[in-house]
Amino acid sequence: MEIEIPYKPRDYFNEFHETLKRWIIIVAHRRSGKTTAALNHLQRSALQISHSRFAYIGPTYGMAKDIAWEMIKYYARPIPGIKFNEVELTVIYPNNSRLTLYSADNPERLRGRGFWGVVFDEPCQQPPNIFTEIIRPTLADHNGYAIWIGTPKGHNEFYRFFQKAKESEDWYNLLLTVQDTKILSEKELTDARKQMSEDEFNQEFMCSFEAALKGAYYSQELAKAREEKRIKLIPYERELKVHTAWDLGIGEAMAIGFFQRVRNEIRMIDYWQGIGDEDLVVAIKAVKNKPYIYGIHFAPHDIKVKELGSGKSRLETAEGLGIKFEIVPEMSVDDGIDAAKRMFNRLWIDEKNCQLFLDYIGQYRREWQEKKGIFKDKPLHDFTSHAADVLRYAAIVENKMVNVDFSREDFLRVQRIREQRKKHELL
Repeated sequence: MEIEIPYKPRDYFNEFHETLKRWIIIVAHRRSGKTTAALNHLQRSALQISHSRFAYIGPTYGMAKDIAWEMIKYYARPIPGIKFNEVELTVIYPNNSRLTLYSADNPERLRGRGFWGVVFDEPCQQPPNIFTEIIRPTLADHNGYAIWIGTPKGHNEFYRFFQKAKESEDWYNLLLTVQDTKILSEKELTDARKQMSEDEFNQEFMCSFEAALKGAYYSQELAKAREEKRIKLIPYERELKVHTAWDLGIGEAMAIGFFQRVRNEIRMIDYWQGIGDEDLVVAIKAVKNKPYIYGIHFAPHDIKVKELGSGKSRLETAEGLGIKFEIVPEMSVDDGIDAAKRMFNRLWIDEKNCQLFLDYIGQYRREWQEKKGIFKDKPLHDFTSHAADVLRYAAIVENKMVNVDFSREDFLRVQRIREQRKKHELL
């Protein structure tokens, strides 16, 4: 049976629809039609494979429903026997295949499912570990494919995937600027240049990964740190204490930064963040499993709040598990961000262990008021906030990150290390 749907691929997407590669990444400018193309790609697969399951993942539920849901219903309506589940945002095809719209702000809904194909729309606005931690295992049983579509927002997982795609024969990659598609008139582009900053235009229409993210708090500080080569592999100095700064929550809201101080320098050597339902107990276990000699563990003041279930505070729970916390002094978010900006000039960050932190901190930005067309005087609270809180807490207490008060056990351990180094040098 032939089914004609009202979708005609734009010429520059024909090769994408024909590729047989499992891993596909499309970097394309605004209004290029990438979401339309990706949804129809999933729909074609759903019609070809009976009893199959496909997923479209948007950054938020609102974006998935307001944009993608109406779009896929339009292209699916001509199919005889088609059904739409408005509650689950699912298209049910006559061959019992399904295409469901999900949001990255509720990743647990995706865990444990089996998919034949998945699309990540605007992955820069999604947690970068959602693919490796949750989606990749769901594709294994059916040799499923994954497609990333979006517009750049700095150096992050989307950027690294695109670089990897250019170097690997296993990937299909496509970069589309306005000069490639030519679907926007010169008049429209001229008007856009007048109304947008150079960074905004280069990011949205020229697909520049180097353009600064609009409203980002630490874009200049990150650019300067990269220019001064302060983001690289940072060795762990065994003779120095490692101090931790915590943001307390559940799952991805549980974040920990690991810092060492060398005179006036602050070195961030490691970063840990939960995903799923990790709690304080899991986080403490992760900290203890790392090979560090610890100094002070810092936590925000809400660690003192007693939980209704146990009647104990997390401060008491942590002490029972062998971690004693010092409370970070209360400071307004704005003052904390200013402190973090000042510390950034002396901050060195390990590019490998803190990759997730770097992704998040580069996207931490002010909240945008769409109706007024201005930024609010407060940060947008999303998946980037927890890394930013870790940085802010560390900046507030950096003067307490010292290397004194070694225990006798720590002193003997350092002595052994020094003796081993001397023997090695003599050899």
